Amino acid sequence: SSNRTVSSPLTLILTGVPGVAASSPWVALPLCCLYLLMLLGNCSLLWAIRAEHALHTPMFQFLSMLALADLGLSLCTLPTVLAVFCVPAAPLPFRACLAQMYFIHTFSAIESGVLVAMAFDRFVAICHPLRYGSVLSSSLVAGAGLLIVLRASCLVLPVAVLMARMPFCRARVLSHSFCLHQDMLRLACGDVRPSSWYGLGAVLLTTGLDSLAILLSYALILRAALAAASPGARAKALGTCLCHLCAVLLFYVPLISLSLIHRFGKRLSPLAPALLADAYLLIPPILNPLVYSWKTKQIRRRILLLLCRTGT
Repeated sequence: SSNRTVSSPLTLILTGVPGVAASSPWVALPLCCLYLLMLLGNCSLLWAIRAEHALHTPMFQFLSMLALADLGLSLCTLPTVLAVFCVPAAPLPFRACLAQMYFIHTFSAIESGVLVAMAFDRFVAICHPLRYGSVLSSSLVAGAGLLIVLRASCLVLPVAVLMARMPFCRARVLSHSFCLHQDMLRLACGDVRPSSWYGLGAVLLTTGLDSLAILLSYALILRAALAAASPGARAKALGTCLCHLCAVLLFYVPLISLSLIHRFGKRLSPLAPALLADAYLLIPPILNPLVYSWKTKQIRRRILLLLCRTGT
């Protein structure tokens, strides 16, 4: 583009945690351990669900989709996160950064959609238990998974297209060790309003509507649980939602906080968005398998069996 005042090909500089040296292998080692834990946890979860016939239900099929989304979200950031702490001032070609941005936001939207599907699963199981098998059929689960992927891919694609047309004529240093839309938009010159407003609209159509749908599902679940005859029935009904509620909080709290900081927290320390972004990308993929393994004895038994076989 003739509007660009920087030489082609354009590269962007990724940064790590403020106050930590750019080339810090001592930081890369624990990060490698965290990514390894994420891989082992989600792969073990997928293996346990596939191997245990009792887990071939809609709830655990949605959980498999959640594990795949967690894997995709983490793996698309793994190369740049580790490169930042191993290579000083790690440059990244603009097109590679654009592709990473697209996949990060796509997998985030997929995970948000899966959490809505899991909330609907819990709503049907608690409020309409006799119709659970007929409502959540295999075809409905497969169709919901396909719809979630298509919605995420189509909504995020214009974000990448608009960003690809933006000229960059300012400092090319990003705030994170991976590429996010608002962070890249901060470096662009020219009229950024179309890209910014569309990005905000995409967030509202995914995270915004999804969070409202989850809140509505839990309001109906809570009403049904409180209407139960015995305290034991109420506790059992709410206990089945505990894992999903943990997954929702682990995903939405860092995501919404990070989005608000990028748009309205210009005066905050750079450490806040850096730590929130790392928490948003690392904590849910690591803790989700641990939470579900702790609460589901079939998954726990299968993983222990796998560990015993590995040890022998």
